[in-house]
Amino acid sequence: MSPQSLLLSRNDIEFLLYDWLDVEALTSRPRFADHSRETFDAVLDVCADLAEKLFAPHNKKNDTHEPVLVDGKVRLNPEVKVALDALAETGVLAATADAEAGGLQLPQVVQSACAAWFAAANIATWSYAMLTIANAGLLLEHGSPEQVDKFVRPMFEGRFHGTMCLSEPQAGSSLADITTRAEPQADGTYRIFGNKMWISAGEHDLGENIVHLVLAKIPGGPAGVKGISLFVVPKYLVEDDGKAGARNDVVLAGLNHKMGYRGTTNTVLNFGEGVHLPGGSPGAVGYLVGEPHRGLTYMFRMMNEARVGVGAGATALGYTGYLKSLDYARTRTQGRAPSAKDPESPQVPLAEHADVRRMLLAQKSFVEGALALILFCGKTIDEQRTATTAEERDRLTLLLDILTPIAKSWPAQWCLHANDLAIQIHGGYGYTREYDVEQHYRDNRLNPIHEGTHGIQGIDLLGRKTTIAGGAALRELESLIRSTLDKAAAAGGEAADLGHQLDVHLHRLIEVTRQVNTEPDAALRLANASLYLEATGHIVLAWIWLEQFLAAGTGEDHLRQGKRHTARYFYRYELPRTQPQLDLLATLDPTTVECDPAWL
Repeated sequence: MSPQSLLLSRNDIEFLLYDWLDVEALTSRPRFADHSRETFDAVLDVCADLAEKLFAPHNKKNDTHEPVLVDGKVRLNPEVKVALDALAETGVLAATADAEAGGLQLPQVVQSACAAWFAAANIATWSYAMLTIANAGLLLEHGSPEQVDKFVRPMFEGRFHGTMCLSEPQAGSSLADITTRAEPQADGTYRIFGNKMWISAGEHDLGENIVHLVLAKIPGGPAGVKGISLFVVPKYLVEDDGKAGARNDVVLAGLNHKMGYRGTTNTVLNFGEGVHLPGGSPGAVGYLVGEPHRGLTYMFRMMNEARVGVGAGATALGYTGYLKSLDYARTRTQGRAPSAKDPESPQVPLAEHADVRRMLLAQKSFVEGALALILFCGKTIDEQRTATTAEERDRLTLLLDILTPIAKSWPAQWCLHANDLAIQIHGGYGYTREYDVEQHYRDNRLNPIHEGTHGIQGIDLLGRKTTIAGGAALRELESLIRSTLDKAAAAGGEAADLGHQLDVHLHRLIEVTRQVNTEPDAALRLANASLYLEATGHIVLAWIWLEQFLAAGTGEDHLRQGKRHTARYFYRYELPRTQPQLDLLATLDPTTVECDPAWL
């Protein structure tokens, strides 16, 4: 794979995996003992090559030729199936799963790097695979052995595909208000009745079957979210031989037409309309996952994976936009240097202009920082999964809890901004459909909404994650950052100076968090949760950049010099914006709470 790809930088990925995160050390753990850097690189090679050759070429076609309904069936571009079938043949769909389930037991951190290639190449086609992987992971963890055999193995083989069905027309993020119901049957199955909205990959003909994971309430159960259960509801019932059989009562009610991800079907699904009845009682046949009324707990496993996946997708879209704008800025000549007095002097490339370099540095700081955060989360999952003590596993779980809303929302906000800057660098060409950066922006604009909006992630971070076990998760994050501050202090020089700056902002964050969390009025306490998310995210990314600064050492190659200089940019241009945000949070400003909607 050429390091000059305009999808991702292989050199950067190798720096992050091997120079910074030292993922080779994971092979000393029994779960990953069969792997080595050679196997990691081989998987990366396969994925990068597949992304370039089969995913990227139809990305624009996906955008201009959306899925359509023909005689009640969804039709996609044929290249989508070709790419996904080729992906399934590599075994990457089961990359991180146990060998007993047909998996490769590859570290999550390596799988995350592989996924970034596909998301950068074609986020819409990759979404089908991402959802299937997350669906299968949930069933591996919470499903019965029969459900694993019947549904997970075919998903890993690429024969079945998966979805998650949470939202309803009247209940988007407020899952306590869902009305889909599950009627128990004498044979132990359930009959599902209701409507689900915004279901990505909810209908297509890419495989033999679609495995829907559906949230529903069993009549007589507890009210609100405590009464939600989780069900497997396949498009086709599965016969004893493992093949798709009779059509289940799951009906496509319509397609939603989005500004981005246009190649991914986004559907309204009706369950239990009396269509395709397999016999017996009416309703769609569903199979309970785990115990009744614990569905939201189980679904959060898939939701959290999907949230980090959304952040990874946002990162990939921002990254490829950055590389394309960098390539454009290096080759497009425009204007002259400020010192050039002769109007006949040659024009210079855009990258020679300081303001263009500012925009490129901003993009680089956002996308390379976000990729590092996503890969760090992946390695933390690997360490959590293979921890040898309950204490270590619990510690890493707390760290992942507090990082998840940041890993979802920070890339979704700032890598989108990177896409905005990529358009700006292209000038008038940037907002034309002839150039890729226009589509990347539209695709990425969905990610601040996908899997919980920016505001919801802020409420989750401030209202829940900072108060877990009396603030234990926040203490783990602080401890992690302070260990880097110690390394920076020991290194001395510029590293120590950057560490001192981060220490000041970290101290202020901890101070303001404690102050805000003492406010008894929940509405006032959470009124500016989005600001809190942004400030905390920037401080976490400042830590990420200090880590990269240290990992770059004194190397004089372009990559390491670029890492050190981008860290300088982030500390001088980005980190300072957190101070006024934290100052505002500390006042518990009531402006938004006191605003009467009639005034708007």
